[in-house]
Amino acid sequence: MKLKVCGMRDPENIRALLEVSPDYMGFIFYEKSKRYVGPDFELPDELTDERNAPLPQRVGVFVNHDQEYVLEQVHHYTLQLVQLHGDESPAFCHDLRAELDYEYAGESDSVKIIKAFPVNTAFGFQTLEPYQPYCDFFLFDAKTPQYGGSGQAFDWEILKAYPLATPIFISGGIGPDNFQDLLQFIRENQLNVHAIDINSRFETAPGLKDIQAVAKVREALFLHL
Repeated sequence: MKLKVCGMRDPENIRALLEVSPDYMGFIFYEKSKRYVGPDFELPDELTDERNAPLPQRVGVFVNHDQEYVLEQVHHYTLQLVQLHGDESPAFCHDLRAELDYEYAGESDSVKIIKAFPVNTAFGFQTLEPYQPYCDFFLFDAKTPQYGGSGQAFDWEILKAYPLATPIFISGGIGPDNFQDLLQFIRENQLNVHAIDINSRFETAPGLKDIQAVAKVREALFLHL
């Protein structure tokens, strides 16, 4: 199981986080987010220098952006995954998947797509079926008025009914106080969880992660393996 740390944008904080070796590092391109990277954001060289391998994979988070904008950011930041955290349709995912596969044809790996869904006890997993052919992962977050970053958790019991083979990311309200509980829940129920996604509850301020707190749960994840 892997660890994704989302909402990064401060160069020094990014460099410090590299020492913890998360599997994924997320960058938010949604202008209304408190963790929006901003128009002048550039990745620190350390994050793309293969001499520092293994490096976290770079995830761009988008909310209802058009395909052209998404592709521009994929190219500019050499993103390895695209996380669609809005109301994107199966047709949008189909078209984006086709374009990414075309652009990266001949390479060992195309850019992967994560489709996020806000969930509560009324959520029906049949909603996911039209997305399956085009998405590599599904991400589940708490259903709130905003698009992510709320710090609120959802009832993990919902995931016991997940019927699909597509691996998942779990997000929403995961903090130092409940990380171990989540690991235990995943293990006891043998869930097909690819990664745990942490963000606001590991921050000292929006976009600034508490590196020591992240390091502790990273160690817990290693022990879980």
